[in-house]
Amino acid sequence: MATEQTFVIVGAGLAGAKAAQTLREEGFTGRVVLVGAETERPYERPPLSKGYLLGKEERAKIYVHDEGWYRENAVEPVFGRRVTRLDRGARRAELDDGARLGYDRLLLATGSSPRRLDVPGAGLDGVHYLRTVADSERIRDAVRGGGRVVVVGAGWIGLEAAAAAREHGCEVTVVEPRPVPLEAALGPETGAFFAAVHRGHGVEVRLGRGVTGFLGDKHVRAVTVDGGDEIPADAVIVGVGARPETGLAEGAGLAVGNGVRVDAALRTGDPAVYAAGDVAEAFHPRYGAHIRVEHWANALNGGPAAARSMLGQEVVYDRLPYFYTDQYDVGMEFSGWFAPGGYDEVVVRGDLEARGFHTFWLAGGHVVAGMHVNRWDEGVAPVQELIRMAAPVDRERLADPATPLQDLVKL
Repeated sequence: MATEQTFVIVGAGLAGAKAAQTLREEGFTGRVVLVGAETERPYERPPLSKGYLLGKEERAKIYVHDEGWYRENAVEPVFGRRVTRLDRGARRAELDDGARLGYDRLLLATGSSPRRLDVPGAGLDGVHYLRTVADSERIRDAVRGGGRVVVVGAGWIGLEAAAAAREHGCEVTVVEPRPVPLEAALGPETGAFFAAVHRGHGVEVRLGRGVTGFLGDKHVRAVTVDGGDEIPADAVIVGVGARPETGLAEGAGLAVGNGVRVDAALRTGDPAVYAAGDVAEAFHPRYGAHIRVEHWANALNGGPAAARSMLGQEVVYDRLPYFYTDQYDVGMEFSGWFAPGGYDEVVVRGDLEARGFHTFWLAGGHVVAGMHVNRWDEGVAPVQELIRMAAPVDRERLADPATPLQDLVKL
């Protein structure tokens, strides 16, 4: 690769940082510029709703690289700046301070941002969203030492924040408009398990209730829900999903669906522009569809895959979606994907009440997704093998904890 080439990475999160690292590891000697809107150097986000929020993990441990890594590897950090426009014809990125960066290849790793509630009182102090390390620190300060906390949304972020607030000694209420937590991610059959976990730890879980507003003068004091009930609150944490940051791609005329559309090599329709991480809606060969994955593992692996593709290597990004959560004494790993209504059977293997089990989602007898809760002896690896197998499985043996999952893979 010629040394005069310039590769620009837009987005200084995990995907962008790992792409920069991979470019150097693969021998690229040209210019690498990493542009990020935050003033912080790249860091990992899972601790923000887990160990860091709980105060169990030090700030220094969240960063992707040591502070000196960028200088030592000749990666040019441009932090605290946003790319506002792509001129694809001129292959130039324009920044919010008027600077312009020419590029030979450009990676969009702009991530996602929290969806905001548009209800009365949404701008009151004490109404929090979680995306950045600064957000996590504000929430940690708000819940440290107890108080009344209302969590809006029973998705992964909401439930992890609820668990952290409860462990800090707060009185916690979770409000969710769907009939079970995590319905979009896990379906109705399995989401109920997580409602039971939180109720078992003293959290009030109000399902089928939407938030209609926040009350207070300057600082929030209550949350109003469907039916007119008021829930007292000293702090509110809103976790109602995320939206991909596609504005830059849309403005540049790139194809956008539920994210920036890319092929299995993470290439957009422009041969000089790629996308990875939360913002990318990539074609997945296993599922025969474009899917967008917002979780840590996708950024960790997608950034390096995009970097290799930018270097002209043959890349097929077919890693299975993976995510994990830790809530109280429950550890969970999930792998796979299904669209709404994309499965016709759910098989549970193990004991839900004992909090040690696997769940599998099947379509036409094939495993399309699976998860385990506290089953670290088998874990997620054989689950992924069953998914990749793309062949019918014996349902009775799949449900039988006495049958090793690896035996099913061999069959």
